[in-house]
Amino acid sequence: MCNRLHMGMAEVPNMSTIRDVGKMAGVSIATVSRVINKSGYVKQETEKTILQAMQALNYEPDPIARSLAGKSTRTIALVVPDILNPFFPEIAKAVEKEASRLGYTVILCNTDNSLDKEERYFQVFEQKRIDGVILASYTLGAVQIKKWQKKIPIVVIDNRFPQHPTIVSIISHNRTGAHLVVNHLLEQGCRKIAHICGPMGVYSAKERYMGYEDICKDQDWFSPHLIVQGDFQIKESYQATIGLFKRHPDVDGIFAGNDIMAVGALKALVAMGMSVPDEVKLVGFDGISIPLVVPELTTVAQPIGEMGALAMHHLVELIHKRPLASHVQVLDVRLIIKESSTTRASKEFVT
Repeated sequence: MCNRLHMGMAEVPNMSTIRDVGKMAGVSIATVSRVINKSGYVKQETEKTILQAMQALNYEPDPIARSLAGKSTRTIALVVPDILNPFFPEIAKAVEKEASRLGYTVILCNTDNSLDKEERYFQVFEQKRIDGVILASYTLGAVQIKKWQKKIPIVVIDNRFPQHPTIVSIISHNRTGAHLVVNHLLEQGCRKIAHICGPMGVYSAKERYMGYEDICKDQDWFSPHLIVQGDFQIKESYQATIGLFKRHPDVDGIFAGNDIMAVGALKALVAMGMSVPDEVKLVGFDGISIPLVVPELTTVAQPIGEMGALAMHHLVELIHKRPLASHVQVLDVRLIIKESSTTRASKEFVT
């Protein structure tokens, strides 16, 4: 948006340049540039004169032009795969809050799980001199991330690449959270527990699946066919649940790998005329806010606000080339018990 100056009754775009500022202040363009970019020594009196000239001319430096001179644009990008999944708006809110506190602006980029779209975004980030990227999407693999992190600082949320320790990641105790779920369902009397999993190429989804398997594989009733793919989506989870009960009508507990899939499973159970939690007990993962879901969903809550704030903090450290104490930070989760798995609600268990 252009700055505007009032001239009579009309408004015209502000066409003031750095040259105009220098002329009014009686200094060289180089001196004005040093004041704008806070680089090099300028006498306090001279700096005051330049700032007064900028104000009089309504002149504001172009942030992109400043970045081309090697200065920060104070802008970071947040890349998410699906803005309709409430987990990601909550991440975005946490990131934006911390970014604002630190003096940064956030650009939100939705990829629709498209690798081509993510690659195009990163090309734009490089061209526009974006200071850094928080990647909450799962599409880019370690090879692509390592390629781009040579050009721009990157912090990954809710994903991890154990074979690539230089990739900075903020994750939760996914496997332990899955243990909490399965143990809770067993304590509630479930005798056959199924798992609706996310994409196995996603670290968090695989860890939750492995946590389920850790406990269930030794149960007499366990079968690999009790694990179905929901792809972190409502529709896919709905269809997976319908298919699951055609094969295993005696399932009485479901652990969904995220809350969105839990909603899909709940819709399927209602469509099949099954009562939750009387006939089937249901637990999700993430701890997002989902209004108007009845019964209220038992879930493993990730510390979403902390994840977003830490990701922003780590990114600023990378931007300023400061060393990190650890490239991977793992946060605690808690089991929040509501009506979908038991009549005993509002109890929490921390890992």
